[in-house]
Amino acid sequence: MNTEEDARMIGRRVRLFRRSQGKSLQVVAGLAGMSKSKLDRIERGEVALDRRSDIVALANALHVAASELIKVDDVSALGEREGEAVQAVRRALVAVSRHRPSGQVRGIEELRSRVRTVLDAVNQCRAAEVGAALPLLIRDLHSSIAAGRDVAELLELAVMLHTKGTHSWLHTMGATVELRSLAALMARQAAEHRDEPTMLGLAVWWDGLLLLADGDFELARAELEAVTVPTNTPESMQLAGQLALGRSLVAAAEQRPADVEAALDYASELAEHTGQGNAYWLGFGPTNVGIWRMAAALETGDHERAVAVAEGLDPRAHPNRDRQAAYWMDYGRALARLRGRQNDAVLALRRSEMLYAPRMQRNPFVREVLGELLVRARRDAVGRELRGMAYRAGLPV
Repeated sequence: MNTEEDARMIGRRVRLFRRSQGKSLQVVAGLAGMSKSKLDRIERGEVALDRRSDIVALANALHVAASELIKVDDVSALGEREGEAVQAVRRALVAVSRHRPSGQVRGIEELRSRVRTVLDAVNQCRAAEVGAALPLLIRDLHSSIAAGRDVAELLELAVMLHTKGTHSWLHTMGATVELRSLAALMARQAAEHRDEPTMLGLAVWWDGLLLLADGDFELARAELEAVTVPTNTPESMQLAGQLALGRSLVAAAEQRPADVEAALDYASELAEHTGQGNAYWLGFGPTNVGIWRMAAALETGDHERAVAVAEGLDPRAHPNRDRQAAYWMDYGRALARLRGRQNDAVLALRRSEMLYAPRMQRNPFVREVLGELLVRARRDAVGRELRGMAYRAGLPV
């Protein structure tokens, strides 16, 4: 396939949609609120399309869902065993949604231990372990809820499993928004049945992130702003901080800078009180607030600020390996857009890949940045490192 027509990058997928609809560069650029030259460079892979606001603007101009532009459905790194695991999780979720989980009723202690093991594995980037355990755990947990014993605690386990566990793992595997939405729905239903503020807050936080990823900024904002959790315990305070971080990223996508800063400042205040924690396996604390500051700066296009924040952080202070990988991923994305820092960007992205290869290789924004860097790569040691990462991510090199 001609690499300029290869649809494995978002910009080239935009070109395919645009041409199939018979629309000119000028028309689509105008509808999306950007210059014709910028859109041309995006389609050629010379400029990474890695801001949600730009993706949604182009999706609206082309009358397609944002998820159609960013989906990653051709990654060679998704092996046979991983593909089978994703399908097994899908079948388990569908069965539960029809009230036919077909699992075994298990005791509360066993289920608590199994859920904790899976969530720890997610945080430490042991994706294969998670994929092997999830399908049967989903079925057993929901069969046990249906049996009617220890329901309150089992519902809380279901909320935590389907947020940090099922949803997060499916995201890493590059699963569709529709499948991830099913996991989010399971968490939301369990939280509503539990009828407890922190559980509802946890479910809404993950649901808000999913809506953000799907380009529905208005609904994501409404969901995240509608939920309130108490701040009378260290755990609930950490969750309140995470909700504020979610609101900051939605505000960045909607280009509301004052609201971005207000949400981040509130999260920082809470982090000063909580210190580094890991309630609900979220890893809230000062380092995580810094990582989210980087994400918000990237979304607003302030790459210099993202780099400045990154260089003031020590990602090793975060307890969760997956968030350390996110730090290096976003640091690399920001460095890639600064003059003279492309080699540093490659090295940062390589560190992310070493920490959590599946997440980095399937992240659509990282794939866009890798594509942009490939256009400019020199044939030196760093260039070879870059081409190796791009190849492993399933990109044409």
